[in-house]
Amino acid sequence: MQVVFNNLKEERKMSENEKVSASPNRYIVLIAGVIIQFCAGILYMWSKFNKPVAKLLELDSTALVASVMLVAFVMGILIGGRILDKIGPRITCLIGSIMLAVGILASSFVSSSAPYMIYLTYGIIGGFGVGTVYTCTVSPIQKWFFDRKGFATGLMVGAFGFSLVLFGPLADYLIGDFGISSTFQIFGLAFLVICVPASLFITNPSKEYLDRLKGPSSPSKQKQYTTKEMINTKSFYLITLSLFLVLPAFFMLNPIAQEMSEIQAASIASLAIPLIGICSASGRLFITWVSDRIGRINSLFFIAITPIIGALAITFAHDYAFLACVALIAFAFGGAAGIYAIVTSDHFGVQNMGSNYGFVMLGFGASALIFPFISTQLSSPGDYTISFVIAAVACAASMVCILMLNALKKKNPDSVA
Repeated sequence: MQVVFNNLKEERKMSENEKVSASPNRYIVLIAGVIIQFCAGILYMWSKFNKPVAKLLELDSTALVASVMLVAFVMGILIGGRILDKIGPRITCLIGSIMLAVGILASSFVSSSAPYMIYLTYGIIGGFGVGTVYTCTVSPIQKWFFDRKGFATGLMVGAFGFSLVLFGPLADYLIGDFGISSTFQIFGLAFLVICVPASLFITNPSKEYLDRLKGPSSPSKQKQYTTKEMINTKSFYLITLSLFLVLPAFFMLNPIAQEMSEIQAASIASLAIPLIGICSASGRLFITWVSDRIGRINSLFFIAITPIIGALAITFAHDYAFLACVALIAFAFGGAAGIYAIVTSDHFGVQNMGSNYGFVMLGFGASALIFPFISTQLSSPGDYTISFVIAAVACAASMVCILMLNALKKKNPDSVA
């Protein structure tokens, strides 16, 4: 929170020549978006629901629900982004909020007579709703805070990450006292009551507001790429490929974090999962904020180097050194989840951000599917050395993509990086 207060203080100190003419509405939009993102962060909580749901539905495991939800999440960003660019953020966010709430609420009625419906309710409907509200809150806030995109985007996606920190213990309490079905009902109804009204405050700034923005990178000075134009650029493929390659350490770690931590010690096992949530959320907030100061390219290098260190060290680390490796990988993942939205708008503009970011996020979805599958095929239980070596190599390849992206930027100074 100190980062937030410092940024607000710095913004008040900016001279009138440097500061964008502020609208009183933009902080209302920011607060509403943070609230919605906080609820949408339930996406990463399936590890809390997996065992009780499997027991209720009489299945060996429902772990694949998380994978289905991640795919639906990316499709929600992609399709929701196109809807956003056509009809605006308010209605799009309303649709996404209802889908998120209804998906979780409907999960409470799934029974052992039709157990695989959980993939439809929680995985597809809920996941698509999460992706839709994610993109239709991030995109408008970058327009409102064009002068402080890193700061505002960091708050939004940071709330998404911190959701696990609060809702995780709450889910444990509700499941223990009321059961998994009632827990889904409580979360679903709560999100319906909270997110639907908050969606009404998610709007785009007026053309007059955008025209008042100053500087060479303001929307009026920057080329606003359509999605068709974007996918014909080299920058798009380098950004998407670098995102695909920088994430595998986290996607390989996340499903096995509990298992690996239990091998260490009982005390470690109880800390690993909360640590992932805290560090992922912190990375989202810090990396996006610091990118306003050190530049996007330097920030991208940092989130590529960090998981290389964590992935290689985790193969031999023990006890608290193991937790340090988990923290590095989760922090870098959170940073990547935040900064790539900013990098996309820096290169291709904010006007079609919804659609454009959806296509970039295909790299996220592909990474979430491919690398865990590779890990399960090449690793044996209790020995994941080869998985993390592959993750480190992938991150090194991501750095090559970032170097190439930086070279393109130098050739074309109009592309802000």
